[in-house]
Amino acid sequence: MDARTAVIASLGAIAPETDFDNLDPDADLRDELDLDSMDFLNFVIGLHDLIGIEVPERDYPQMLTLDMCVRYLDAALAKQ
Repeated sequence: MDARTAVIASLGAIAPETDFDNLDPDADLRDELDLDSMDFLNFVIGLHDLIGIEVPERDYPQMLTLDMCVRYLDAALAKQ
């Protein structure tokens, strides 16, 4: 599974009503999808379950948008 697919799958489990085709890839996910801190934590856990990447809390600021998440995960996957 690639990073973008994993991000969308994990977010889709938390916000199933989201139209990801029309989601601005540079918009803050917390604002766009109305995610609270528990939702974001569940998103990160979902990513770990899907692709095995653990995102430490200190890296959360690097995952604010869809594109930022994909870049972060692509880099992490390349290191594996």
